[in-house]
Amino acid sequence: MSVRNEGRKPKSSEKTTKKSKHSLYDSSVTTTRGWIFKIVLLGIIDAIAVFAAFMLFAQHQWIPLALEVLAVALLNWVYLKRGSLPAKYLAPGVIFLIAFQISVLIFSFFTAFTNYSSAHNGSIEFATTAIKDANFATGDNAKSYHVSWVKNSKGQPAELLSTQELKLDSSGQPVLDPNTGEALFSYTDILLGEQGKYIQAIDRKTVIWQKTGANCAAIGADCGFAVSIPGFTPFDATALPSSQTNKLYALKFWEDSSKSGFINLAGGLDSAVESTAIYRIDNPGGDYSKVTLTKIADPTMVYKPSVDGYYRLAGEAKGEKASETGWEVFVGTKNLATIFGDQKLREPLLKIISWTIIFAVMSVLTTFIVGLAIALLFDDERMRGKKIYRSIMILPYAFPGFLSAYVWKGLFNQKYGFINTVILGQTNGAVDMQAALNNTPWLVDGTMAKIAVLLVNLWLGFPYMFLITTGALQAIPAELTESATIDGATPSQILRLIKMPLLLVSLAPLLISSFAFNFNNFSIIYLLTGGGPTNTATGYDAGETDILITFVYKIAFSTGTGRDYGLASAFSILIFLVVGSMSLISFRRTKFLEDIN
Repeated sequence: MSVRNEGRKPKSSEKTTKKSKHSLYDSSVTTTRGWIFKIVLLGIIDAIAVFAAFMLFAQHQWIPLALEVLAVALLNWVYLKRGSLPAKYLAPGVIFLIAFQISVLIFSFFTAFTNYSSAHNGSIEFATTAIKDANFATGDNAKSYHVSWVKNSKGQPAELLSTQELKLDSSGQPVLDPNTGEALFSYTDILLGEQGKYIQAIDRKTVIWQKTGANCAAIGADCGFAVSIPGFTPFDATALPSSQTNKLYALKFWEDSSKSGFINLAGGLDSAVESTAIYRIDNPGGDYSKVTLTKIADPTMVYKPSVDGYYRLAGEAKGEKASETGWEVFVGTKNLATIFGDQKLREPLLKIISWTIIFAVMSVLTTFIVGLAIALLFDDERMRGKKIYRSIMILPYAFPGFLSAYVWKGLFNQKYGFINTVILGQTNGAVDMQAALNNTPWLVDGTMAKIAVLLVNLWLGFPYMFLITTGALQAIPAELTESATIDGATPSQILRLIKMPLLLVSLAPLLISSFAFNFNNFSIIYLLTGGGPTNTATGYDAGETDILITFVYKIAFSTGTGRDYGLASAFSILIFLVVGSMSLISFRRTKFLEDIN
């Protein structure tokens, strides 16, 4: 006879279990201290977000602003809402993933389709302003003026005075003597708050002149130049420290309100010269797409915005440029076309890609073979002191890689290096410099430099392979090798038929990651050889030991290639596709090995 338990109340232990499981997922149990901590932390994050939102709004960055508001709102909803405990743990990781990985990929992908470079690093408004500021030149027939430096009557030391003013007349024009064309400059003492204290008009009878002719008081007479004015005393500007004189040379004193020219100290501290505008800049209605630059010396030469982000003659894409300063524009697949279509780039690029693959494959093979050999040697039960030997073997891995690279760079020195002068017994440059020029050119010759890079990378990489193969060997059941030995298998057969298949299954993902690391092993190439020896015959800074990542670095940041960030980003996409494709093929091969075993 069965008894129905439909009306049975659940036990308290069952309620506790259900409640604990429910709390695990809904996070409904929160202490007062936890709530306070949560509110304070969210308040700090929201305050930072509000500040960032105002900055983005001021810069009219609408898409980043919308994404930031959405992300912060979602973050507050996740942590203030009851439940969704997994989301609370996942949110920080997802935020950092988006901030430091996905956003970088998106930015690189977008940049690859622009002309973003050191010459095109802003908007057309920014470029026009930069051209306007640099729109001046000093001609051969420019006027020059003598300069007299004076300070106020309070006698403040010159090093305490930091701003300078040009003497202006009542209409705001510089005071220039009609006979000598002399202009007066003056320090203004900002230490005492007496800014703007300069002479509005100069009475010739009260000015102290250095006479170069007779009858100096008469208007139009040959009076030389002024050396002092009432309330101010002269001083020697050449006695100022260099930090002050550098500021003086950087001064610009505008001649009129239109700012079509200015006077500066390009002629020296005691003389000023006149600089005039090169272009007349017209900006109808504030529309920068319609800005024109007209050359003042030849009004027929009019420069307009072109599709490649430059002001060019008549706006034509191949016309003469008004300035090397440009702005960022979308260029489509132009950078990709440069990679695959530029004849000057094709030859060095093919060599770099070939060497990159060879370097990555050889680095993995050599480090794996040496690491496995040492691991097999120390796997022998008859060897004593294995812990000491293993500790010694991992020293190259424990020592900072960049220091190792610099040490090896010294060892490979052609004239004085330890390898040439001691190991190979060649001439020391300190003894005979001429004979030392015939030593092995490790870092000078392209082939020898590649061998040197592989040797150093072997030194740095084999301890890692030694560690992982040692662990994998110890994980192989001893019964397998013992059974094979009893069946008459030789050590080489045991290694080839038992240990290697098992090792490859467990180590294949690590070998793939090692290949990806060496494919982008920037530090060893950059620190040891700098990508050299360099061959610039093609116009690109492409060295014999350059791999793709170092070549991209030179394109993006080397002054010799113009810092072309757009082209470097296109190369980054190429590297991503190559490494991703090889990794995918390798992982499929790993799956095949697992299926076999």
